[in-house]
Amino acid sequence: MALQPAAGARDLNPRQVEGNRRLCDQLAEVYRLWGYQEVAPPTIERLETLAAGGGIASRELVRLAADEPLGLRPEMTASIARAACTRLAARPRPLRLWSSGVVFRSGVGDAGGQRIEEQLQSGVELLGSGGASGPGPGDGSASPAGVADAELLRLLLACLRRVGITAAHQPRLLLGHHGVLTALLDQVPGEQRTAARQALTGFDPLELAALELPERQRQGLQALMRLRGKPAAVLYQLEQQLGPCALLDDLDATLKAIAPVAAAQGVTLQLDPSFQPHFDLYDGLVLKLVCQGADAPVELASGGRYDALVGRFSSEQERSSASGMGFGFAVEALRELLDAEVGESEPQPPVLVAYVNALALPAALDRLEQLHGAGQRAELLGEPCPTRADAEAIAAERGCAASIWVEPDAA
Repeated sequence: MALQPAAGARDLNPRQVEGNRRLCDQLAEVYRLWGYQEVAPPTIERLETLAAGGGIASRELVRLAADEPLGLRPEMTASIARAACTRLAARPRPLRLWSSGVVFRSGVGDAGGQRIEEQLQSGVELLGSGGASGPGPGDGSASPAGVADAELLRLLLACLRRVGITAAHQPRLLLGHHGVLTALLDQVPGEQRTAARQALTGFDPLELAALELPERQRQGLQALMRLRGKPAAVLYQLEQQLGPCALLDDLDATLKAIAPVAAAQGVTLQLDPSFQPHFDLYDGLVLKLVCQGADAPVELASGGRYDALVGRFSSEQERSSASGMGFGFAVEALRELLDAEVGESEPQPPVLVAYVNALALPAALDRLEQLHGAGQRAELLGEPCPTRADAEAIAAERGCAASIWVEPDAA
């Protein structure tokens, strides 16, 4: 067992590592163009920070054996929000930050033991750009929160263009809104709201049917559980239930800001009032990007607005105006989806530089660096090679593009 990684962890081969790095670099190019700056949150955090005010269940945290209650980050949002409200508190808002790195999540394996999953994540956070509940200006335009939501969604679409996600991948952007769902559940008796929310977000019709509610109200919640589809049609249904509502106006303005670009890229928008992401961090717009894989849908990105989480780390004076929104890409899922379609690309094979004896080693190293300076991959044979034919044979065995055999008189 000592020769195997921990349950859930795995070794990556050089080709997979290179693919991950390429995607992270492509995403970083887009982030920088949009004005985002890179930060590096710590891998190890206090459990109180990682739990994000109860938004992340303790069973999903990977704990460390230490004198203090510490763990490995299951996502980066909470750590970045903490840093934004402490070390970066003096910086002008909004803060546009991006990061990439490994996150760790704990679960239960098939045999009942702990299973730790490592995932490479790349994402952005926009902090201090309007709260989710702030009213709009009253002229039909979006509120500051709606502007930030629209920016993040357009940035997400720009990232998809850069990495090569097209209509052929059947991308679907699922959107929900925590505030809209809360407004709908305000019509349910207080003692049943938590159970009703869990039933709706977990898509559990049996749990919903078991609630002690008037039959008309239960039927309304069952209809709400099935309500999803094209944004315009869903917004119309929501307006019939809630009446004129600033939240719906903001959501409508946000969707109109991204709909033409999404349609041009072949991205389907689906509005689902009962949709909530895996982590319960969010209190505004929530999103998940799904594409069709070879066998099943694949989740590529998720995120949302988390004003209350930022408020937990803010001072008393700043708490009322605290705001944050972001999303993160699952880089390895993205790589596997793209590799499955076009096949894993082979890197350019290197040139093998061989040398006849120790006297020729300096000249061989000079030749190696000349090739590197020209942008050619090249590697040095680690021991003398007596003949040019031997060098060619070794190069063929290693899959090299060619061989260069250096003699002392070439120095």
